[in-house]
Amino acid sequence: MMPGSDPTKPVVAMIPFDADMLGRIETLTRLWRSLRGQRPPPDTRMTQQQRRRLRRMIQAADGHMNGASYREIAIAIYGEPRISAESWKTSPLRASVIGLVKGGLDAINGGYLNMLRHRRRS
Repeated sequence: MMPGSDPTKPVVAMIPFDADMLGRIETLTRLWRSLRGQRPPPDTRMTQQQRRRLRRMIQAADGHMNGASYREIAIAIYGEPRISAESWKTSPLRASVIGLVKGGLDAINGGYLNMLRHRRRS
């Protein structure tokens, strides 16, 4: 809300006519429905698999920033039995966790904006 605006009066949303216009309209529709107490339509910007990966990336980056080792992060994400089942140094899960940490740190540093944009066909 703009400073000095009356929350009991209708609100205006300005949407630029640019490459992100359709995504903004979709987001505004979800907000409008939520404010009216209606169920918002599903967010189509990310698949369920992408949401799950983003959640793991943020979890991994959080662990890394709090001093956890890659192995400790892997145990938190995948569980002790799965991590202990194979040699850690050569485990594909080790590479996965390193990638999750890198992706999470990139997302925290602004990369999440690219994830939230609709992919466009050229």
